[in-house]
Amino acid sequence: MIKANNIHKSYGDLHVLKGVDLEIKKGEIVSIIGKSGAGKSTLLHILGTLDLADEGNVSINDVRVNSLNKNDLASFRNDNIGFVFQFHHLLPECSVLENVMMPLRIQRAPLSAAKERGMSLLDAVGLGDRMHAYSSTLSGGERQRAAIVRALIARPKILLADEPTGN
Repeated sequence: MIKANNIHKSYGDLHVLKGVDLEIKKGEIVSIIGKSGAGKSTLLHILGTLDLADEGNVSINDVRVNSLNKNDLASFRNDNIGFVFQFHHLLPECSVLENVMMPLRIQRAPLSAAKERGMSLLDAVGLGDRMHAYSSTLSGGERQRAAIVRALIARPKILLADEPTGN
């Protein structure tokens, strides 16, 4: 499902990833552990197609993602990958429901279907009564649950989570 070969990533003189090889099969649950600053988030961002490796290749479902152009990559990501970010990345000017509906709206799903699925998932994680609140008014744990719903709403084939239990 996910194959990474010889992944390298540097930030200036700091060589964070040095030849990472990884293969994750369908249905596997994998944890990446290490010290702060070891490159865990960097690797997740590369595997999630949010960042590019300086060297190496990433394939997801036999699609070599580093060969896709920017628009095709964004579409591929939205159709295949759910990402729970370490710092949530919820839009403060949008309600919780609007935030979680975003991936389906990008896919041009009907508003009613996106709203129904969003409300159902928010209820399931105990945020049904907060769906019309602005994300900036949520507690850290509520923001994390909203971010999880946003990652799951489009039924992604892959779910990547960067420190999902932090809150």
